[in-house]
Amino acid sequence: MLRLEKLDLKTVPWNEIHAGLEDRTIFQSHAWLDFLERTQRGEPVLAALRNASSTAGYFTGMIVRKFGLKILGSPFPGWSTSYMGFNLQPGVSKQEALDALKQFAFRDLECAHLEFMDRKLSSDEISGAGFEWKPLNGYEIDLTAAETDIFDGFDPACRRAIRKATRMGVTIEETRDDGFDEEYYAQLEDVFAKQQLVPTYPITRVQELMRSVDRENLLLLRARSREGRSIATGIFLRISPTTMYFWGGASWRADQNLRPNDLLMWVAMRLGKEKGIAILDMGGSGSYKEKFGGRAIAVPWARISSRPFIPLLRNTAKTIFKLKQRVQGKRASRLTLVATPALSQSNSKDVSES
Repeated sequence: MLRLEKLDLKTVPWNEIHAGLEDRTIFQSHAWLDFLERTQRGEPVLAALRNASSTAGYFTGMIVRKFGLKILGSPFPGWSTSYMGFNLQPGVSKQEALDALKQFAFRDLECAHLEFMDRKLSSDEISGAGFEWKPLNGYEIDLTAAETDIFDGFDPACRRAIRKATRMGVTIEETRDDGFDEEYYAQLEDVFAKQQLVPTYPITRVQELMRSVDRENLLLLRARSREGRSIATGIFLRISPTTMYFWGGASWRADQNLRPNDLLMWVAMRLGKEKGIAILDMGGSGSYKEKFGGRAIAVPWARISSRPFIPLLRNTAKTIFKLKQRVQGKRASRLTLVATPALSQSNSKDVSES
C-alpha cells in the first residue's frame, strides 16, 4: 500500500531527485517552491511516495490558508504556476497514488481542501479516484517542425500581422535588464486598463520570478519600435529540457497597431527552436493563442474537499476577487481620465489585437 511522507526541505537531495525523474518540471523545483513561499506566504511541501521501504515517486505542492482553512494546492488558482502534482516511477499504480494523496492531505496534513493539476493523469483516472475536475484548456506548438511549416500553420491574419510588424520596423531583442520588471508591469497595467481592470497580481510577483528562476531557464523578450521605444514584452520559462512555457506578455495599447505581440511570439518560437526546445506551451487558451495553430490540449484540474460547504467558499472567494479587481480598475480609470484626459481619449481609439 502506497503512502506519502512529508520531507524536510532543508535535507532534500534536490539534484538527485531531478536526475532520477525525467518528468519533473521547473514548477516542482526548489527554486519555484521558494518563489511560491515568498509570493503566496504558504508552506512548501515535498512528499515521497513510499512503497514499503522503496520510493515510488514524489508529490509537490504548498499549504495555504483561506477563510481560516488549510488548503493543499499543487497548484492553486492565482499562483502563476502550472503543472505540478506527482512524479511517479514506471509501473506505479496511479489509483493507489491518488488514494495516498487524499489520505496525506486530509489525515496527515489536516487540510480541508485539495487541488492539483498533473499532465500525466487522465480525467478518467481522476474521476475514478473520487475527484471533481475541470479542464484547463490550452495549445502547444511543435517546434521540431521546419520554421516554414510552423509559420504556415499560423492563421493568415497572424502571418500578415508578423509581416506588418517587420515592415513597420519593429524589432525583438532578448534582454536581461534589471528594470524589465517595471517595464513589463507598466505595459500589463495598460492591457488590463483596456477592460477597466487591474492586473491579477502585483509587480512583486514578476520581481520574485526574475529573482527565483535561473537565467538559463528564463527568456525575457522586448519589442522595440523603429524609433527604439519599448512597445511590448514577453516572459517565457524553460520548464523542462524539452518544453518552453509562455508565462506572460504585455504591450502598450497605443502601439498595438504595429502588431508587436505577434512578432514577439514568433521570435520566441525561433529562439526556442535554436535552443533545442521541442514544444512551446502557450500557457492557456484564448483566440490570441489559438491563431498560432498549435495542438489543443486539455489538462484536468482536480479538486476535492473534506466538507460540502468548501466549494461554495472557494467560488465566493473567486467572485469577490473579480469584483475587487473591477472596482480597483474603474477607480484607476477615473484617476487616469482626470490626470491625462487627452491621452486617455487617444488610447480609446487605438486598434488593438485579438
